[in-house]
Amino acid sequence: MENKSKDFLRRIVEEDLNAGKYNEVVTRFPPEPNGFPHIGHAKSIAINFGIAKDYQGHCNLRMDDTNPTTEDTQYVEALKDAVQWLGFEWDKNVRYTSDYFPKLYAYARELIKMGKAYVDSTSEEEMRELRGTVTEAGKRSKYAERSVEENLELFEKMKKGEFKDGEHVLRAKIDMSAPNMKMRDPLLYRIRHAHHFRAGDEWAIYPMYDFAHCLSDYIEGVSHSICTLEFENNRDIYNWVLDTLGLKPIRPYQHEFARLGINYTVMSKRKLLELVEGGQVNGWDDPRMPTIAGLRRRGYTPESILNFCDSIGVAKANSMVDVAQLEFAIRDDLNTKVPRVMCVMNPLKVTITNYEGSEEIEAPYYPHDVPKEGTRKLPFSKEIYIDQSDFSQNPEKGYFRLTPEQPVRLKYAYIISCKEVIKDDKGNVVEIKAEYHPDSKSGKDTSGIKVKSAIQWVESNIAKQIEVRLYDRLFKTEAPESVEDLNPNSLKIIKDALIEPAVIDEKPDVRFQFEREGYFYADPIDYTDEKPIFNKIVGLKESSSKKKKAPKQTAKPQPKKVQIDGEVVPMTTEEQALFDNYTNNLKLNSEVANTLARDAQLSAFYQEALEAVNSPVGIANIVTNDVARELKQKELNELNYTPKQIAELMKMVDDELISTKIAKQVFEEMSKSGEEPTKIVESKGLVQISDPDIILPIIDEVIAKNPENVEKFRAGNTKLLGFFVGQVLKATKGKGNPKVVNELVARQLG
Repeated sequence: MENKSKDFLRRIVEEDLNAGKYNEVVTRFPPEPNGFPHIGHAKSIAINFGIAKDYQGHCNLRMDDTNPTTEDTQYVEALKDAVQWLGFEWDKNVRYTSDYFPKLYAYARELIKMGKAYVDSTSEEEMRELRGTVTEAGKRSKYAERSVEENLELFEKMKKGEFKDGEHVLRAKIDMSAPNMKMRDPLLYRIRHAHHFRAGDEWAIYPMYDFAHCLSDYIEGVSHSICTLEFENNRDIYNWVLDTLGLKPIRPYQHEFARLGINYTVMSKRKLLELVEGGQVNGWDDPRMPTIAGLRRRGYTPESILNFCDSIGVAKANSMVDVAQLEFAIRDDLNTKVPRVMCVMNPLKVTITNYEGSEEIEAPYYPHDVPKEGTRKLPFSKEIYIDQSDFSQNPEKGYFRLTPEQPVRLKYAYIISCKEVIKDDKGNVVEIKAEYHPDSKSGKDTSGIKVKSAIQWVESNIAKQIEVRLYDRLFKTEAPESVEDLNPNSLKIIKDALIEPAVIDEKPDVRFQFEREGYFYADPIDYTDEKPIFNKIVGLKESSSKKKKAPKQTAKPQPKKVQIDGEVVPMTTEEQALFDNYTNNLKLNSEVANTLARDAQLSAFYQEALEAVNSPVGIANIVTNDVARELKQKELNELNYTPKQIAELMKMVDDELISTKIAKQVFEEMSKSGEEPTKIVESKGLVQISDPDIILPIIDEVIAKNPENVEKFRAGNTKLLGFFVGQVLKATKGKGNPKVVNELVARQLG
């Protein structure tokens, strides 16, 4: 595997390989083909295909096509396209759960013959009433007493389509008093008289997810069935089906990770479908959508999405990621890749009265700090256009661009001074008469004139008119619930923007940075030579309007920065030193380091916590995510916890006394009550089991059940230590202290 930090999933894979549990790592990406894949799927794709690649295994792409009423080939193609666009290849052909329908049906018959499944004819309402509650056991249906022969006959008739939808279902016979309510005789098959896009009308019954998924994994030889946390309770059914059918010795096991949640975004395919069908967006590939197709059309790159997924990591507890992290990822990726060009969004004519003739000015595509070269020719004449925002008759303090009294530089060209302002009948400025300073040409300036800004411009005769689509976040609230939360300004169209001709003629890349405006992408669908259309990918930096409340500065005020048009404001010397220390010495990723380095308040908080406990990565993550989120709403002195308490919380995670999932709960409680994290863990019974008197009997029981592995271990196969530790932790339901368990297992085996 490549040299990178191992997440908990990769640690599980390595433990299984070291224990000889599997000879090859086989993962799978099993989406339902009932919608376009979104960025949450991108995370799952990156994990499943990435783990398979890291351990020289392979990953299957399998369409979970068990609901014929919602599935379509267009979704299959979209899923295939997303995987390939992100740079991955699945093993052999695309697989479909429908390929296994005959085998699944045969397995269901086996369960019936074993007395472990029955045909239930209870109504849906009565079935719900009999299920019980979390505090009250359920009651088994009277139809559970049907004989094996009657169940087999009814199930065969269900398959042949002799009953109506909902008239019967096939259920597993497990435990109607199980604490996990999903184990209370779950459904295995239901009747669906619907045309299947692959199987046609051959089947009138279709397997439920919990039955089909584990068996499809087994049929394909999957070793690690990796899914999101909402399927955690389904794991018991997964294991029950495989264990009851006796599918050994090599079988898959399910492992869950936190699904991706992003603020200002919805990930539910149902809600996304409502937006599409309701006309609130222009299809699944609308650039405002979080779908892979939408992000791709907007101009996001595969690298940016994979870097984003890598930066947020693989966690065991669900959390909300700031959409600004995704925007940072594409900004960071494009910064060193794309050429800079000039575009005037709202043109204002400027006539340079003392300039005659024309010339071409050579200008670089990339700034000096980007390791790429390339230039283009900028036509220049007496008639140019600047942006209306770059001229003001009554400027506010700190306005550095063109005014009647203040000259400005035309980027890469000359300094001009305003001589006359021409207005229309309504008093709107429609033209500027200006003079240029011949000895002020960029790179050869001997004029001695001091200016504080350089503005973009285009030559009037050769500039190309383009349509620009300015996209913003689709929702105006952090946690959107419905269409009422839609951002009415998520799309603004400018039809008469002007661009320098090199963008159209030479076109060194389909993505550009329009200086001072952001990053843009030639729309891959609507763009034509007659009507060039560019989509805004992302701005140069997050606008202040998106920030709810700026934290009050408690650190030493920084010197005022001179406005620099066309680039992200560079770091100060102090900020750059912090950034270098964070990335080089503390090994923080660039996004987290950038956030800390640029925020004196967060940086000071982080440093104080780090002095208490040396856990640089863990503390940085909680500070830049959870603490930073609270500071959007509160002042620093309003927080109910201190840096030292955050450090104590992270120490418990590092010591594996609590899981990251528990740490999330503890942080929420700290935020409300201000109580010490250790007291919260103790009072709520969250402490992991560390008492040898409790753990040792469990270890002895595991050893007694695995005499062959004990013999192999004592014969020299020390890699089996991980197997025994895993079995003990499983027996303690994850509450065993891993460090203590490791020590005691080694001692008992030794």
